[in-house]
Amino acid sequence: MRHRINPAYWFLAPALSVIAIFFFVPVAASVVLSVTDFDIYAVASRVNLRFVGVGNYVRLLGEPLFWVALKNTLYFVLVGGPLSVGLSLGVAVLLSAKLVRFRTVFRTIFFLPVVTTLVAVAVVFRYVYHPRFGLLNYALSLIGIRPIDWLGDPNWAMPAIILMAVWKNFGFNMVIFIAGLQSIPERLYEAADIDGAHGWAQFRYVTLPMLAPTFLFVAIMTMIGYFQLFAEPYVMTQGGPAHSTLSIVLFMYQQGFRWWNMGYAAAIAFVLFTIILSLTVITMQLRGRQSALPNVGTR
Repeated sequence: MRHRINPAYWFLAPALSVIAIFFFVPVAASVVLSVTDFDIYAVASRVNLRFVGVGNYVRLLGEPLFWVALKNTLYFVLVGGPLSVGLSLGVAVLLSAKLVRFRTVFRTIFFLPVVTTLVAVAVVFRYVYHPRFGLLNYALSLIGIRPIDWLGDPNWAMPAIILMAVWKNFGFNMVIFIAGLQSIPERLYEAADIDGAHGWAQFRYVTLPMLAPTFLFVAIMTMIGYFQLFAEPYVMTQGGPAHSTLSIVLFMYQQGFRWWNMGYAAAIAFVLFTIILSLTVITMQLRGRQSALPNVGTR
């Protein structure tokens, strides 16, 4: 009896072939690259290419600049991530209220930064943050606050980038939260209203629990995106001042495309991949354990 191939595989084959060629093959090549000292001299001749094993990873762990970049990236993720998620949830709740008019218009306005080119946004914010002629310092001067060198002061450079990133990205999470809010059955709010729960009580005991899967998705996607911080510091500060905005991806870019240490840069990429994968798995595991816990006080 001849084995019959499922027709679905024939339809999937073109897409899977493209994924294999442009994703899995480059990833495999990067793994090989990370255990070599591939640089600009190896481009000229393979004789200059040497196998170094885990040498790139050992060198990376002993690199002070890597730890600076990791600290800056964690700062960006831990501060910018919750701000972005919190702001997007708040706006989504407001735009889902029945009393709000022109909701479609506001959703479009808030989503516009998401579809705007990041480089263009970064260039505009460079002028907004200008120490002498910037709009932000002008607004602060109206309430008696002296001008701040937002991108030239190591203490303010990363907060300035975080504010820009939150403004740029919160619209995407807002749309996801709106979809999650619209999927909550209206009868739950009606039952809560009959039981005497209003306003904050409904939000805490009905909205937040029902949004848990949406929260998990938004949190993971935001974390992954924020760990890949690159364009903002690259355009606005070049990692300065004093490496205060140097991120892991920017550090990888500098090693790979400025100094042509491709093997070293590939090792940085896989360390970042390991960090993101580990935190993603931990987040999902914590969510799974929380879901498995019984609801105390319910029957």
